[in-house]
Amino acid sequence: MQADQEKIKDIRGVERAAILLLALGEKDAAEILKHMGPKEVQDVGFAMASLSNVTTDHMEQVMRSFVERIKTQTALGVDSDDYIRTVLTDALGADKAGGIIDRILLGRNSKGLEQLKWMDSRAISDLIRLEHPQIIAIVLSFLEFDQSAEVLSEFPERMRSDVIMRIATLEGIQPVALQELDDILEKQFSGNNNNVKSSSLGGAKVAANILNLVDTSVESQVMEQILDADADLGQEIQDNMFVFENLIDIEDRGIQGLLREVSSEQLLLALRGADEGLKEKIFKNMSKRAAEMLRDDLEASPPARLNDVEGAQKEILVVARRMSDAGEINLGGSGGDEYV
Repeated sequence: MQADQEKIKDIRGVERAAILLLALGEKDAAEILKHMGPKEVQDVGFAMASLSNVTTDHMEQVMRSFVERIKTQTALGVDSDDYIRTVLTDALGADKAGGIIDRILLGRNSKGLEQLKWMDSRAISDLIRLEHPQIIAIVLSFLEFDQSAEVLSEFPERMRSDVIMRIATLEGIQPVALQELDDILEKQFSGNNNNVKSSSLGGAKVAANILNLVDTSVESQVMEQILDADADLGQEIQDNMFVFENLIDIEDRGIQGLLREVSSEQLLLALRGADEGLKEKIFKNMSKRAAEMLRDDLEASPPARLNDVEGAQKEILVVARRMSDAGEINLGGSGGDEYV
């Protein structure tokens, strides 16, 4: 049994989901995918397309693990706003749960805005780039952080800092105004709309989360412009940023969970740009054999381009933030504004 658990740990969470869906068959897998968000569908779909050499043993392990986990789940199918608010608040605390609750309830009722989550970043940029910067800020606040980062990178250089500053100072939006924006977008997609009940969007933390995930060169340039325009606001955004080196502040159990969700190739490339303290933190939370293999690979691997290293670090940060939003890990303290 212990050996099975060790094998399961070698399979990333998204790959386990892909194996499970493939095992269920087309019809049942399609029904499950209907209840997933666009980013989740993209991640799982890519994993399904990339799977190879999946043995019967792997399939059985994943199925067994799924059955064991589902035995602990309760309240499936409950459709209650109060239930959602209570459970998430109890699990994450009022401050952390607030934004997630708003995003869940708003996303369920906003079909125009929700449709953007399924679009390519360039298509979104083309759709909103001529809108007022405040409208752009609202839209990017609604999207997932990594998607917003991609859209931001599509904008002309002169627009980026203005949009980020508006996101950082956005304290919310009146439901009527959000309803009007949703209606405008919905007409373009020929959809229908329901009442919008949630309106908590934006803030320095949202701006920081988006900047965390853009290319380092873009991040540096935007932050420089913001600091020049409003030093206090720039400092507030920086205080909320979480960079790769801040992974050292995550507790050991959280690091172990994160390592199960990232590939060995991704980790190897990301650690090329990490300091020794973070490397030792990673090694400590791996099995002795895995740590030794990773050390050897780091020493033997050829030089890597800085952009590739930073890209791998950003990808791992996306996973870490997703796990943090789900209450699976605590990201710890805030970070600085430079990569090593």
